[in-house]
Amino acid sequence: MKKLLMATVAAGLLTLGLTPVHAEYLEEHRGGTMRLVARSAAGTVDPHINYTLQYWQIYQGMYDGLIAFKKAAGAEGFEKVPDIAEAMPEVTNDGKTYTFRIRKGIMFSNGQELGVKDVVASFQRIFKVSSPTAGGFYSVIVGADACLAEPATCTLEGGVIGDEAAGTVTINLTRPDAEFFDKLALPHAAILPADTPASDVGTAPIPGTGAYYISAYDPNTGMTMSRNPHFKVWSEDAQPDGYPDVIQYDFGLTDEAQVTAVQNGEADWMFDQPPTDRLGEIGTTYKDEVYITPLTAWWYAPMNTNIPPFDNVLARQAVNFALDRNTLVNLFGGPVLASPVCQVLPPGFPGHEPYCPYTVDPGTAWSAPDLEKARALVQESGTAGQTVTIIAEDTTVSKAIGTYMQSVLTDIGYVAEVKPISPNIQFTYIQNTNNNVQISITQWYQDYPAASDFLNILFGCSSFTPGSDSSINIAGFCDPEIQAKMDEAMLLGVSDPAAANAMWVEIDRMVTDKAPMAALFTPKRIDFVSKRVGNFQFNSQFYWMVSQSWVQ
Repeated sequence: MKKLLMATVAAGLLTLGLTPVHAEYLEEHRGGTMRLVARSAAGTVDPHINYTLQYWQIYQGMYDGLIAFKKAAGAEGFEKVPDIAEAMPEVTNDGKTYTFRIRKGIMFSNGQELGVKDVVASFQRIFKVSSPTAGGFYSVIVGADACLAEPATCTLEGGVIGDEAAGTVTINLTRPDAEFFDKLALPHAAILPADTPASDVGTAPIPGTGAYYISAYDPNTGMTMSRNPHFKVWSEDAQPDGYPDVIQYDFGLTDEAQVTAVQNGEADWMFDQPPTDRLGEIGTTYKDEVYITPLTAWWYAPMNTNIPPFDNVLARQAVNFALDRNTLVNLFGGPVLASPVCQVLPPGFPGHEPYCPYTVDPGTAWSAPDLEKARALVQESGTAGQTVTIIAEDTTVSKAIGTYMQSVLTDIGYVAEVKPISPNIQFTYIQNTNNNVQISITQWYQDYPAASDFLNILFGCSSFTPGSDSSINIAGFCDPEIQAKMDEAMLLGVSDPAAANAMWVEIDRMVTDKAPMAALFTPKRIDFVSKRVGNFQFNSQFYWMVSQSWVQ
């Protein structure tokens, strides 16, 4: 009976491009509950709004866009593949018109079939809910200007056109965009039911099309992800089936408690990075359960360029000169887990060339702080003696960095204090200008591999929205000359990516010199899993592919 069952399963999966071996592999390990733990939830569960690695990682098994990043290990995860679209679209009109044919038979987790109307409504909703990337990623769509001006009445007229009879959606751009496929593959472009509320749903999960859906959510305690009963694999590359029957994500554990839970087999994986005092133990006794992966990511301290004292460029440069980046690296876990940096673009990223003006020996690498230079700049800026509050996350590493920065700012002439707040609200809090945050500690992990994703998104004029929780340009930095160069580089990228990357080298240096932030270090990711976890795979785009691992 078992052999007959496996043969039937194998025959069915062959139609999906899977071998019989893969089919048996999938069936053998299917089932059980994968248990994840984190210090806190990550805010709203709305995929058009949430801009955190914590939820983007799990959205991969729940939501789909017209295009997806390939669900594969390593750098292969940067490849784009058709998802809800049957194939990569026909591109016409000199790179400004994309026509997608929508797959039939895809079902939302509530039993509704996905159709053309859902695609059109989803793009309108990106603007109606003021998605944090609406003005950056999707402003190139025809009609976006009107939607940005009046989000509630957004129609994207002439920009996103559905043809129910033909089963197609056509997207028209105002100009060619070399990164448009990348942007379509992000959760902010997920296709949702057309009747989804045109406002942040907060804690009320939205039906998706993936292998899992959120069956329960309480940001104070946890999230339960169950199998989507209406899911059938249409593309193994875009949305494979998963192994666990249930993925349980519990919140409220300190990073110390998370380590202990994984060690004791009470949890299978921890989201937060292990505290430094547990790294030796993890790296020896539990070395077979640890995965360390270099990241194209960045820890930095954005400084509000619109309020004192950091509305003065000399004050911002002073902070950059004063920081001992070796100390910061050690607070994160040491040189095995992080490297000091002075600039925006991380090593190995398009447009990166080593640059460090903020050190005792300016050049291509950081060597040591220059406190004498920092103190002189504070005096020259006329900001000495001002009060500065540092907003950190209430985690071991972020609090330690905040406390260290407090001592540095005090040393160079400020009256400094640190205010740690829950990671559940810190990221939105520091984005909103109404909170008058002067300086904060945060991280940025690439949306996709392009220089503009760091420089234009974090420091571009269109990414700054005063009074919004979704203003990703936390520094409020807008330099017309630099923005003009970024616009030119993005346009050049359509026809000459190499020349565009050469421009991004220059832009990286220009932004670094203006110092709307203090670059701290680039991290590596530590994934600590229980002995029950098998088939661990790390995707360069969205990190550990949760549903593609199994539990014994």
